[in-house]
Amino acid sequence: MFGIVNKAVRQMVIERHGEDVWRRIRDVGGVSFDQFEVLDSYPDEVTLNLVSAACEVLGVDRTALLKLFGEYWIQFVWDSEYRHLIHATGRSFPDFVANLDQLHVRLVATFRAYAPPSFRLVAREESQITLHYSSQREGWLPFVGGILEGVGRRFGLRVSVEYLPRPQGADHDVLRLRWAPMEAGHAPG
Repeated sequence: MFGIVNKAVRQMVIERHGEDVWRRIRDVGGVSFDQFEVLDSYPDEVTLNLVSAACEVLGVDRTALLKLFGEYWIQFVWDSEYRHLIHATGRSFPDFVANLDQLHVRLVATFRAYAPPSFRLVAREESQITLHYSSQREGWLPFVGGILEGVGRRFGLRVSVEYLPRPQGADHDVLRLRWAPMEAGHAPG
C-alpha cells in the first residue's frame, strides 16, 4: 500500500483517540516507524497489521473499522493536495461512481506500480446503481462501502450500500447503492 493510506490511518486514530492510542496501535501492530511518505510503497502487511492492531486496541470489529476508515478517507483526500482528482471524477454522485475507474487510471500516473481496483457500473436507475468491484486485495469491501457513503455525503446524499452475494465463480463483488437527499441540517458544510 502507498504511504498515503497509512498516513490516513495514523491521522484518523490521532484525531479521534489521541497520540498515545496511535503509539499503542503502532506497537501492537509491530510497526516501528511513526511517519509515512505519501508516495512511497509499503508492504501490505504494514497496513493490515495497523488495521488488526486498531481493532484490538479500540475493541471494534474489522468490518466496522474499515467502513469508518472509508468514510474518513474521503475527508482526508478532500482536504489534501489530491482533492482535484475527486473534483474531476464527477459532478453528481451517479457520475462519480460511473467514473471511478477513470479516477484510478489518473492515480496510476501519480502512484507508480499502483494496482488499482476495478469498478464497473452494470445498472443505473434514478436513485440506484449496481456496481461490480474487483481488487487484488481481499477484505477491503467495507472500506469501499465507507468511501461510497462518504462521497454521497459530499453530494448531499444519504447513501446505503448493500453487499450482494458474490456470483458463484466470480472474481468480483457486487454492490447495490441507493441514495436519497440528506435531511435538512445534515448536508455537508
